[in-house]
Amino acid sequence: MRSRHILLLRTLVMLSLLGLAGPGAVAKPWWMRGIDSNETDFLPPDVAFRVGARIDGSALRVRWVIADGYYLYRQKISVAAESPDLVVSGIALPPGAVKTDPYLGTQEIYTQQLEGTVAYRRLDYGAHPLQIKVTYQGCAEAGLCYPSISKVLSPTAPTAPAAQTTPRWERYAILGGASAFLLAGLVLRKGRNLPLPAA
Repeated sequence: MRSRHILLLRTLVMLSLLGLAGPGAVAKPWWMRGIDSNETDFLPPDVAFRVGARIDGSALRVRWVIADGYYLYRQKISVAAESPDLVVSGIALPPGAVKTDPYLGTQEIYTQQLEGTVAYRRLDYGAHPLQIKVTYQGCAEAGLCYPSISKVLSPTAPTAPAAQTTPRWERYAILGGASAFLLAGLVLRKGRNLPLPAA
């Protein structure tokens, strides 16, 4: 009985301490630590900078969709091979907009969206899944800079072309052949009497 009272007392003390701490006592996500701002002011990194990759012949296309009010640094973007026997070149990026950053100086940045091209070669002849590791860093215009982000991507293969339809002349030939076969069967049956089975 006494142990129940002690457990109940401890529970009440913990609840009262949490109540005194107020709503600000809730832990912030890792990307918000050290920021004296409301947690809802900034997007999570995976929402602020969405990235994907696809195969385009002998190149990979890596594409970022960047949320409004956010940007990526050109110098902080890189791509490396993640799967065995994969060789990739450096990523080719278009020119960015020039921004004077208070911490990093004059930088080229990208807003809205970005697509880079990476030449690749497979030495395993397709034995392993194709995977690359992309690394990038960006900031919010409102002042938050995210730590460097690394993601392993599996580029998607191009979609197969739609099934080829039968050419029109082939359809007419098939329809004509079937009609001729049916007509020949009717003509041959016309003069033929089949004996009925005895009851």
